[in-house]
Amino acid sequence: MHQSQRKRGEWNGRHPKTWPLVVAGLPMIMFLLLPCVSLVFRVSPASFLQHIVEPQVAQAIALSGTTTLISTIVALIAGTPVAYLIARRNFPGKAALDTLIDLPIVLPPSVAGIALLIAFGRRGLLGGYLNELGISIPFTQAAVVLAQLFVASPLYIKSAKAGFASVDSDFEQAAAIDGASPWKIFCTVTVPLSFHALVGGAIMTWARALGEFGATIIFAGNFPGRTQTMPLAIYIGFELDLGVALSLALILLAISFIVLVVVKGFLRRGMAPL
Repeated sequence: MHQSQRKRGEWNGRHPKTWPLVVAGLPMIMFLLLPCVSLVFRVSPASFLQHIVEPQVAQAIALSGTTTLISTIVALIAGTPVAYLIARRNFPGKAALDTLIDLPIVLPPSVAGIALLIAFGRRGLLGGYLNELGISIPFTQAAVVLAQLFVASPLYIKSAKAGFASVDSDFEQAAAIDGASPWKIFCTVTVPLSFHALVGGAIMTWARALGEFGATIIFAGNFPGRTQTMPLAIYIGFELDLGVALSLALILLAISFIVLVVVKGFLRRGMAPL
């Protein structure tokens, strides 16, 4: 037994040398790093400031900020009960519901856009009834929010589900014994203990909504000042004015980097992996 433990300890201590791993991983590291670095150095400060104040660019930034904030808030309000249901309850069809929530994450954005159009368009499954009431969703800012919500909300639900599942039920039971109501237990025990998962999921949801392109352009169109978000403005800018596209791309790159740093900080504090 002693000899077996010694051999196991010797084997665990045989770590590969660092430099062969660096050499083997360098091509992939450079491949991932080079485009980002190229974008940063391609945009001069003067050009960035010049394009960022243009009306069309400012409108795209403002629209993205407004719609992503709304879609994230809706994801928090509507997604939290779903995450809690999947994490803490057993019911028929649970696995199917869990798979359905994951579906928009792997669904091609163009398919998501067409599905939303078929559902909420004027001749859609629900859109036909809404149209009779004088409500038209496609090619409006509401369509932008719905497109962002459809593709981004699963990220929050998955993270919140992991957070709720990680909460020790003994704490909730102790609060119940003390006479706390289910709602008070949820607000004062469950949510604080899963706080990092909830915030991390909300941040990832917002970032995904900010970068949404495919579903938005099909379901909401690309109308400056009305439905043109930052990714859509980059698409048009690439054809008409490369400087605009580069400036907006740099903003999204910086935001994405900051979001990842913040979320990884939450992960290091014990949040369940996304």
